Amino acid sequence: MANYLIRRLNLFIATSLLLIGILFYATHLFPVDIGYALSGIQYPTDVQEVQIKRDYDLDKGSVRQFIAYAGERLSGNFGVSATSKRPVSEELLEVLPASFELAVVAGIIALVFGVPLGVIAALSHHPFLKKFIMAGTLTGYSIPVFWLGLTLSFWFGVKLGWLPISGQINLLYEIRPVTGFMLFDTLLSDSPYRIAAFRDALLHIILPAVTLAVLPFTVVVRITRAAMTNVMNQTYIRAAEARGLSSVKIVLHHALPNALIPLLKHIGLMLGPFASYAIVVEVIFSWPGVGSWLVSGIYQRDYTVIQSGIMAVALIIVFLSILIEVLYTIANPLSRKEFYGSN
Repeated sequence: MANYLIRRLNLFIATSLLLIGILFYATHLFPVDIGYALSGIQYPTDVQEVQIKRDYDLDKGSVRQFIAYAGERLSGNFGVSATSKRPVSEELLEVLPASFELAVVAGIIALVFGVPLGVIAALSHHPFLKKFIMAGTLTGYSIPVFWLGLTLSFWFGVKLGWLPISGQINLLYEIRPVTGFMLFDTLLSDSPYRIAAFRDALLHIILPAVTLAVLPFTVVVRITRAAMTNVMNQTYIRAAEARGLSSVKIVLHHALPNALIPLLKHIGLMLGPFASYAIVVEVIFSWPGVGSWLVSGIYQRDYTVIQSGIMAVALIIVFLSILIEVLYTIANPLSRKEFYGSN
């Protein structure tokens, strides 16, 4: 198992270096001075200019420049934002929790509703119900996320006035950040209106989370249905039925755990599209996460923000993909032979 984990760690390191290399090359294509593109300081003083050249080895060859660039970025030095004049690393740490919170809530919604519907679609004896569920998932998968977000905002936010359509919480509530997750921070606050603030934060996250959850929800339903259909035809399920076990026990204790293993693998494959959808959702609902921060940096030509946002999103996707692959290998007995593969 140690060899397997080392191979996956080497894969993460190699992918990260390749990503940094692409960003290093792209940085030199920006239509600005290379020192400005790397540091975010447009008009540096003489001292700052010397420091920038020293940090990034701008007077050396391309290989030395790449090594210096990788060292600075991996050490957390992303320069300063040309717009806010603040360190980009500080801004990144401020917006990351909001994106994680939105992604987690959307993922929970997709799993809580998607897995049961997938099981029903696989086990139901009513053809109309099966076709209705699968047609609904196909429709949800085909709907453009921006159209869905705007439609939900119009009906539930503007027309009916049930839910807020922008932001993470009402600006009237002053909540001190503790974890960065607004739902937790409102409950951890010692403010007398923390319950009201929690309700307001919950209302704010409903529309963006539901919009973001549609894509993974449809995939979860279809994968769960296919996996359950396959599992229910296995020999051990027929043996359990022959022993007189109840249908509920067979499904919950024998079939469903094995059907969820393929779902875990497909979750890893969904991370890329899920991240791109999240960026669109954050922009539509003015959600203060990495996506809206990155798009704002693109509009304002804030080159250090662009580099940092792309690097953060890409590295998170790579890390989570490898982590899910490891978990899938551990959960799937047929894949555990990977633990003993050659290097």
